[in-house]
Amino acid sequence: MSIVRVREHVNPLSKKYQVPATPPNWQAIYAVPHQPLHVDIGCGKGHFVQDMAKLQSDRNFLGLEIREPLVDQANRWRDELGLSNLHYLFCNANNSLRPLLTSLPAGILQQVTIQFPDPWFKRRHQKRRVVQPELVVDLAEFLIPGGVVFVQSDVEEVASEMRDRFDEHPAFTRQHDHWLPNNPMPISTERERSTLATSSEPVYRALFFKG
Repeated sequence: MSIVRVREHVNPLSKKYQVPATPPNWQAIYAVPHQPLHVDIGCGKGHFVQDMAKLQSDRNFLGLEIREPLVDQANRWRDELGLSNLHYLFCNANNSLRPLLTSLPAGILQQVTIQFPDPWFKRRHQKRRVVQPELVVDLAEFLIPGGVVFVQSDVEEVASEMRDRFDEHPAFTRQHDHWLPNNPMPISTERERSTLATSSEPVYRALFFKG
């Protein structure tokens, strides 16, 4: 597999990323469009959802990523593997999530992951972070009752902000009063494995259920 090199950080507020993505024809994307759906927001190179799609053929997986070259590469890898329950989409989740979810078959969104998003440390840049209140509202509307949102980061400030925004919405209930000690997903991301192998700092995780 060839590797595409792209900029690590992309400003989602720049003009290039202000046009919402056009929803694709889901009937043409997935072999079984009405299967339960897992959306990974900020999927990067897409290895996490690729491995999940291999493991869980009875679910569909959608990776959303703002760096277009990574999306193109990930879809080429998907085609090489022949995975008909996996798709990657280039978009800015902060303005594209609602139109995408609206276009999907009703009642299929069961699981969402947001893992190690760009931290945007400077205060004036924090409005660029992916988990904004509007995104939480959209997920509360489209997730099925009992649906799951899993967030994690190796930056405590970022993880706390994500946790607090889901905590503040009445539709979501956090599974654990403290940070989760272990990843509840059957697959871990490359970033998580690397962080745990090379750093003394923990990974901060939270799991939410929609009521």
